[in-house]
Amino acid sequence: MSGAPRIIDAHAHADWLGHDLTHTLANMDQYGIDRAWLLSWECPEDEYPPTPSLFYREPGGPIPFARAVSYCERAPGRFVLGYCPDPRRPDAVTRLQAARDIYGVQVCGELKLRMVLDNPDALRLFRYCGSVGMPVTVHIDYEHPTGHSSPRPNWWYGGGVEALERALIACPETTFLGHAPGFWAHISGSGVEIDNPYPTGQVTPDGLVPRLLRTYPNLWCDLSAGSAHNALSRDMAFGREFVLEFQDRLLYARDQFDNIHQELLNAFDLPSGALAKIMAGNALRLAPVA
Repeated sequence: MSGAPRIIDAHAHADWLGHDLTHTLANMDQYGIDRAWLLSWECPEDEYPPTPSLFYREPGGPIPFARAVSYCERAPGRFVLGYCPDPRRPDAVTRLQAARDIYGVQVCGELKLRMVLDNPDALRLFRYCGSVGMPVTVHIDYEHPTGHSSPRPNWWYGGGVEALERALIACPETTFLGHAPGFWAHISGSGVEIDNPYPTGQVTPDGLVPRLLRTYPNLWCDLSAGSAHNALSRDMAFGREFVLEFQDRLLYARDQFDNIHQELLNAFDLPSGALAKIMAGNALRLAPVA
C-alpha cells in the first residue's frame, strides 16, 4: 500500500480468538483497516487467565512474539510489530532492544502481568522505551475470582490505576497507553467501578481517567475491547466530550474482530480532523510507517 494508512488498529494479536493470518487480513480488509499494531502477550503459564481455550498455546505465553513476527514476515506492510518481554526477566531490556534492532519493533506491548506497573524492573524497561520513543500498552484488571482453586484462585493485572500513576510520574519521557477494564472503569467519578469492570449509567464528574489525562501528558488511551467501548458508550454525551477533549491522545483500536469501535466513533459525529487523528494520525505519531 502507498501513502499514509487511512485506518490503523492499535491493538491486535496474532492467532487470536480463532483468527489465523488469512482470517485476520480478510477482517482488516472488510473494515478498511490498512495496518494493525500486532502485540505480543508473554507471561508465565501460571498467570494465564481462566480461559486458556482462547489462546494459541506454545512456549512463551498466550500470544508469543514469534507469532507476531511470523505474521509480519508473511504479510509485509500490514502490521506494526509490538513486543513486551516480562520485565521481571533479567534480560528483558536486552530482549526488547534486540527485537527492535533485528525485527523493527516499534511498540512495547501488551504488558499484561500479575505485577504492579511501578515494579522497579518494569520502570527500567519503561525508561528504555522512553529513551527510544517506544510507546507502552498496559493492561489493568482488578482482582476477580477464577472459580478454580488452582493454579490461581483469582486473577489481576497491573495493580490498578494508582500503580499506573506512579509509573507515569517515574517515567515522564515514556508514553503509556491505558487499556482494559481496570483502566476504563475509572472514567466516572462514582467510585464503584473497581467492583464492576463494565459499569453502566451516566458518567459522573471527576473520574480518575480524565484527571490522569489532564495531569500527565505521557498518558494516552487505547480505545480497544469492550472496556473502552463501554466507557465511551454508557453516556453518549459524555463520551463525545471526552473524545473531543483528548482527541490528540486517543488511538482507534479493537483487540477483537468486530466493528463496534468504528461505529461508535462515527455515531459521535466528530469533526473530520478529530476523527482522522483518532483513526490513524495519532498512531502514526507514536509509530511512524513508510
